[in-house]
Amino acid sequence: MAALIDTIRDAAGPLRHPEKAHRPDQPSLRKPDWIRVKAPVSRGYVETQSIVRENGLHTVCEEAGCPNIGECWEKKHATFMIMGDTCTRACAFCNVKTGLPGALDAAEPVHVAEATAKLGLNHVVVTSVDRDDLEDGGAAHFAAVIGAIRARCPNTTIEVLTPDFLRKNGAADVVVAARPDIFNHNLETVPSKYLTVRPGARYFASIRLLQRVKEIDPAMFTKSGIMVGLGEERNELLQVMDDLRAANVDFLTIGQYLQPSRKHHPVMRFVPPDEFKALEATAYAKGFLMVSSSPLTRSSHHAGEDFARLKALRSAR
Repeated sequence: MAALIDTIRDAAGPLRHPEKAHRPDQPSLRKPDWIRVKAPVSRGYVETQSIVRENGLHTVCEEAGCPNIGECWEKKHATFMIMGDTCTRACAFCNVKTGLPGALDAAEPVHVAEATAKLGLNHVVVTSVDRDDLEDGGAAHFAAVIGAIRARCPNTTIEVLTPDFLRKNGAADVVVAARPDIFNHNLETVPSKYLTVRPGARYFASIRLLQRVKEIDPAMFTKSGIMVGLGEERNELLQVMDDLRAANVDFLTIGQYLQPSRKHHPVMRFVPPDEFKALEATAYAKGFLMVSSSPLTRSSHHAGEDFARLKALRSAR
């Protein structure tokens, strides 16, 4: 069973989510049998953890409490989270801590590239916290990380999972110019839930970001993900699919929202596997090149294998 730990009550240090500390506890539904993950105890997991620590890096696998960390780290797959471990936003679903981030680490691009080499990654995923405090939202730092990986690991394909760069004009252009192989930005939920789930973001700004990437480089693969179980309606999910297709997004991921703690947004419903399959079939019918839809689907889960399939699917068209 997925272990979701309430980190708000950590008496050993500062509160992880001070902005949520005074919220009333939310109900926590009992997890169904289909939400099961392997405990992170393998040798590969320990070796991956060691490489991450040696290079002073953060991973979204740990910071966001991903339920797939045991499986991915056993295979020495990790998603690097750049620009620190502190986000300038306080989304109701997210386990990454909120606060005022520190200065950017100029050596971080080299450290990410070195860890990529040590892990022997054929495909690497790089994401970040939101950095609304930076003039470009961190776009130039993304570009520097991409450049460092290219220099150290020229055969490794690179996927970026970026923030929305809200009100950061030209940020998408900077990241795309660095030529990642796939550009991912998650919508997370349907528009009607943004004020309660993702209040610092704007739905159509996220759609526009993905659309802009295709305008700059029509050949670049684009990807986005949404969570279900937050109280959305089916017709809203279908509209999100239509909006993403209008922006020419290639790859859609759909996964179950899991509540990090009782201070976070509650799970309104655990969606059964057959409904995920139905959503997958609908998304394919709407024209997505590739769809991954299951309770434990996450944006970076099986990212390398998925990228290989994406390229093959495009070539076959």
